[in-house]
Amino acid sequence: MKLTALAALTALVATTAAAATPPGETHAVAGLAKAAEIRIDRWGVSHIYAASVRDAFFLQGYNVARDRLWQVDLWRKRGLGLLAKDFGPDYVAQDRAARLFLYRGDMAAEWASYGAGAKDNTEAFTAGFNSYVAEIRAGKRPLPMEFQIAGSAPDLWKPEDVVRIRSHGLTRNVPNEVGRARIACAAGLEAARLYKNLEPKWETKVPDGLDPCDIPADVLDDYQLGSTGVKFTGAAAKTAMLDIPPEAVGSNNWTVAGSRTASGRPILANDPHREHGAPSLRYIVHMEAPGFSVIGAGEPSLPGVSIGHNGTIAFGLTIFPADQEDLYVYETKGEAYRYKGAWEPMRTVVEDIAVKGEAQPRKVTLKFTRHGPVLKEDAAKGRAFALRSVWGEPGTSAYFGSMGYMTTKTWEGFKGSLANWGAPSENQVYADTKGDIGWVAAGKVPGRPGWDGLMPVPGDGRYEWKGFLSIDELPNAHNPKAGWFASANQLNLPEGYPYKERKVGFEWSNNARMARISEVLAATPKLTLADAMALQTDPYDITSRRMLVLLAGLKPDDPKLAAALDMLKAWDHRTAADSAGAALYEVWMAKHLGKAVVARATPPAARALVGNGDIAAVMALLESPDATLDAAARDAALRESLLAAYDEVAGKLGPDPKDWTWGKLHQAQFTHILAPLAKPAQRADLTVGPAPMAGTSLSPLAASWRPEDYRVTAGASFRMVLDVGAWDNSRVINTPGQSGDPTSPHFDDLFPLWVTGQYVPLSYSRPAVEAVTERVLTLTPAP
Repeated sequence: MKLTALAALTALVATTAAAATPPGETHAVAGLAKAAEIRIDRWGVSHIYAASVRDAFFLQGYNVARDRLWQVDLWRKRGLGLLAKDFGPDYVAQDRAARLFLYRGDMAAEWASYGAGAKDNTEAFTAGFNSYVAEIRAGKRPLPMEFQIAGSAPDLWKPEDVVRIRSHGLTRNVPNEVGRARIACAAGLEAARLYKNLEPKWETKVPDGLDPCDIPADVLDDYQLGSTGVKFTGAAAKTAMLDIPPEAVGSNNWTVAGSRTASGRPILANDPHREHGAPSLRYIVHMEAPGFSVIGAGEPSLPGVSIGHNGTIAFGLTIFPADQEDLYVYETKGEAYRYKGAWEPMRTVVEDIAVKGEAQPRKVTLKFTRHGPVLKEDAAKGRAFALRSVWGEPGTSAYFGSMGYMTTKTWEGFKGSLANWGAPSENQVYADTKGDIGWVAAGKVPGRPGWDGLMPVPGDGRYEWKGFLSIDELPNAHNPKAGWFASANQLNLPEGYPYKERKVGFEWSNNARMARISEVLAATPKLTLADAMALQTDPYDITSRRMLVLLAGLKPDDPKLAAALDMLKAWDHRTAADSAGAALYEVWMAKHLGKAVVARATPPAARALVGNGDIAAVMALLESPDATLDAAARDAALRESLLAAYDEVAGKLGPDPKDWTWGKLHQAQFTHILAPLAKPAQRADLTVGPAPMAGTSLSPLAASWRPEDYRVTAGASFRMVLDVGAWDNSRVINTPGQSGDPTSPHFDDLFPLWVTGQYVPLSYSRPAVEAVTERVLTLTPAP
């Protein structure tokens, strides 16, 4: 789809008076207990009014099937390993990999981990979803366009499908464990210095009993295949799929006490960062029933919401980068592995995978050790490799733990509900109508006595997890003295925290976003909603201050170097779409600087493994040169890399820097994954954008991009700013739109607002909802 006229859409947003009688439809719905109503507002947000909590969750499932059926159906098939049934033999390997990571434990313990109501609510949610699918099967509703393109049909759900799927949860540091081991094999562990910045200060070592050279390059093939999205082949496949680095996944949030806001009420803001796509990863919904009220966003395949408010408390989350997984290396003999001096047999599971076009299912074998699924075996060397992850524990379905906190009413209840939060580990922020604010770091964090989790370990019994840290052993804050709390995935263990003993994790996100957020919040004594929205969309890259200090020492003895230095000196540090300085700086930092430093400071045998390095580690070395990179080599790296960046931008945008802008390179375009299979006319409906976009991975306005074409790949598709207690003042945005139906006006109507940093109201009270209602669905029980 082409970019909607921004002026027209902005005018629509500004109109607050709804039509006197919005158009309506009446449907009889099988499985609904009592009459209900769904009001769809002009931004595509569904407001569900039900006669019971059960019906509210039933209608959430029914409604998400109405709006996002293809997305949710594909999520289930990918997660359960059922792709080949619909799409053929090319997906058998992915199905097998996905099944390695399914929860296979006791379901009673699984449901109990999420608290009262979790199972009942999920049963209602899946029943509602299935009711909508049944209407399609009965011919009462058309088969959505996406299924017609793919040649498939939606399946029915079982409640346990929702929680058994684990592989959609954010993975953690196992790829870094493998990378570090391979660097150690190639050139010694000290060669990994620039690979990943370690915080707090920490020196890791090769675990006793591990030969780093035992780790093969392809050891994580199943891990990556089992946790990746679905790819369809065709001419447009590269456009549709966005390969993003793990560091691009993050979030911002903050909670500010009324003592530091203009209104005297708390403000809570959250913008989770994930891979972009069409439709959006998040889905906004409002649910009302007697004794139950919640509004916000979650992943559409899950009941409830994980980010939002319930009328008394507000809540939001960002990743707390605890280390929740380890790679185990075994000595093997046949189908057994050595454990504590004995040979222990692997557990083998044989399963059938149905394949489209094949009369008989294929048999696949899955193997497990006591630690988890076997990712690879090397019979010739007598080695096997398995993953231990919190995924295998009861209660670790990603984000499903929000079932416990979204109805709480107090700080104590909120913190208590997070005691069993499993995965992913999160910075959960809180605010309530009484004026309390707080933060809880929550998640299952393994105890690792005597080792740090930064490299693979022998699976012979010497490196066992010792339970999990309790909620009180993880950090938290209630009504902090500063009057605010913020997180951006950065190291935030409090001063004095016993990190050497608890070893929560050592691989945190770059602190650039947090540094800028802290700077702005500290300097704003009376924060407004407008201030919070401006901070969420702030393209300021604070790393540029430090880098300009380093560049000041270079002699501008080359005309291009002089022009580059002058441009950056005049730049305001903002990665605005119309900024020439931003184009040069971001291309330099992301593509050239690290490469030049690694080439000088890393042994040749390890350079390809280190890549461009972690920019935080690279900057630290540049600021404190040592024997691996002395001052002369540093200046040579700065000079060489800046000239290379200048040449690249000139090659793309022309020789005159007056013609350069960051937005000419850095553009947002969302392409549906089915675009490779679609006809040319359909493909236009499956594409949103392109549009110039501000921001970068290191600014609060997170907009990570891929090096080969500068395309925006990840960031905050959903942003929310809540006025706690005056809820109708709250603002939100989702992109490209609420609907997953490419033929719906709500498929891409929010994209023009999102890409320019604008928001829409998050209406909560009944009068506010009625004022923006676009359409009313009246639903009655089927006879």
